[in-house]
Amino acid sequence: MQITRIIMLASMLFCRIETYAQQQPAEKPQAKPVAQEPQGEAKAPRLPEDKPLGAAGPTKNRQKPRPEDADFMIIRDRWRVGIPEDPRFKEGDIKNPYRQNVLKGDYPVIGNSTFLNITLASESDFNVRRVPVPQDVSSQLPGSYEFFGRGRQESFNQNFVFSFDLFHGDTSYKPVDWRFKVTGIANLNLLKVRELGIVNIDVREGRSRLDGFNALEEMFFEYRLGDTTRLFPFLRGKGSRKGRSPFYDFTSIRLGVQPFTSDFRGFIFSDSNLGARLFGSFESNRWQYNLAYFEMLEKETNSGLNTVNFRDIGFRNQKVYIANIYRQDTFKLGYTTQFSLHYSDDRPTVEYDQNGFIVRPAKVGTVTPHRVRSGYFGWAGDGHFGRTNITHAFYQVIGRDSFNPIAKRGTRINAQMAAGEFSVDYDWLRYRIGAFYTSGDSNPGDGTARGFDAILDNPNFAGGRFSFWNSQSIRLTQTGVALVEPRSLIPSLRSSKFQGQANFVNPGLTLYNAGIDVDVTPKLRGFVNYNYLRFNRTEAIELALFQNRIRHEIGHDLGVGFIYRPLLNENIVLIGGASGLRPGRGFSDIYSSNCNGAPQGCGAGTPTLWSAFVTLKFVY
Repeated sequence: MQITRIIMLASMLFCRIETYAQQQPAEKPQAKPVAQEPQGEAKAPRLPEDKPLGAAGPTKNRQKPRPEDADFMIIRDRWRVGIPEDPRFKEGDIKNPYRQNVLKGDYPVIGNSTFLNITLASESDFNVRRVPVPQDVSSQLPGSYEFFGRGRQESFNQNFVFSFDLFHGDTSYKPVDWRFKVTGIANLNLLKVRELGIVNIDVREGRSRLDGFNALEEMFFEYRLGDTTRLFPFLRGKGSRKGRSPFYDFTSIRLGVQPFTSDFRGFIFSDSNLGARLFGSFESNRWQYNLAYFEMLEKETNSGLNTVNFRDIGFRNQKVYIANIYRQDTFKLGYTTQFSLHYSDDRPTVEYDQNGFIVRPAKVGTVTPHRVRSGYFGWAGDGHFGRTNITHAFYQVIGRDSFNPIAKRGTRINAQMAAGEFSVDYDWLRYRIGAFYTSGDSNPGDGTARGFDAILDNPNFAGGRFSFWNSQSIRLTQTGVALVEPRSLIPSLRSSKFQGQANFVNPGLTLYNAGIDVDVTPKLRGFVNYNYLRFNRTEAIELALFQNRIRHEIGHDLGVGFIYRPLLNENIVLIGGASGLRPGRGFSDIYSSNCNGAPQGCGAGTPTLWSAFVTLKFVY
């Protein structure tokens, strides 16, 4: 018991001592001496230690911090906010165009709203083909009686591209306020053939040609004039109150050498040329419109580039006017319709290309300078109805040709074009079918030109580059014109697609198309394309060649190709393809000799024509 009492007394004493100690005031810690700031000097502002992830370049805000900012963290540039180090984040590099980069428009170069996008590109294209060519007057094989020569050709085309794009504005939410863009191309091209008189009209130039040219393919200034609803009050649309519209729409103008495609697939006009363009939207971007005028430039023959650079500029005395309007979600969500007007005034001129061949007027029939005026009325659409993708177009052209060389008289123009494509996607496959039609002239001498021709087309249709008919130049022998030109479907009998005049006395074309697009992997896409082609009328060809009974079948065109993007972007792209044309009876009537084996060695038929190409692109 006594031991228990002793323990209890000791516990009570300990508790009283602990309570007394807690009630005593704690000792104040000794204050450290504060360093006195020198009189007249402001406290240095604190700057963020973290750096931006991208290749941001120096900040463009040169304003010095105020004395009252000394107690805050100074963020001079909202675009160059620092990011803490983290292994999940990868830093940018000035040499890497895919990550944030001040040279690729990701950071401003002037103030907070002016950006610069510099693009450097190399595009190398190699093509080998066999096309029908005649033996020249000075034959490469003396003693040969065969009219058609060896048609194998090799070509190499190299473009070095530099683009400088300076623009102002917040492009994530609205169009730019203004833009100045310059794109220059340095071209080198090589052509090797097996016959004389092809690379140059002078046979002494031999069978190969190496040429180069520098040009400006883009040089324009763009300015946003303002809100469409303020510039054109009648376009305010539903929901406007007291002269104010609830929608944001814009109207801009672009002046200079600029690219423009007038419809979904480039059937009538697709080019980069000198012009003025007014464009914009209204009713909350439901409608888009374009008003364009082009003073057409001459093209350099071997490169196809504009003859405009820092030394001189060449005009070709042709004016083009275009107006079109698009309406999204017409009939169904996802379908866009378009209505367009085109007018071309191509005045009479005499022009020889860089290789000495006459291109205006065309060397066929009666060679006389003439004026071609043509107006196009068109309706086109692109989109989908459920799972079915659809593209279609119809154009009516009217006008007048003061003197058509094949008809040998002035003609009124009245011709039509129609195209349609349907496709369905099944997982990684797209199956497509389509048709293309241009009217032909059945009576070249009656004063009405019924063969359809475009202004300057570049159709993305029926296989494109993977079609032999759409990718090669097939010249019409014994004349100075082509049956069909590269990047065109129309057998127009023009001297040159770029330098020649439109010709509306031609055979016309009916094309049936089927194909499959295959997404093999995210990096690799494959294409299979088949076309069956027929002339609609052959009287114009018979008159040009002084040849009777040319049948209608052109033949079967089969092509395959691929597009490979190893980095899953557009910085490196490899494109390859091969195509062939198995001639039909009408094509063989044009490109077969009629000597029936006499003399010996003459009378070869038309072989299968083929082409293969590889294109390699590097883009920074």
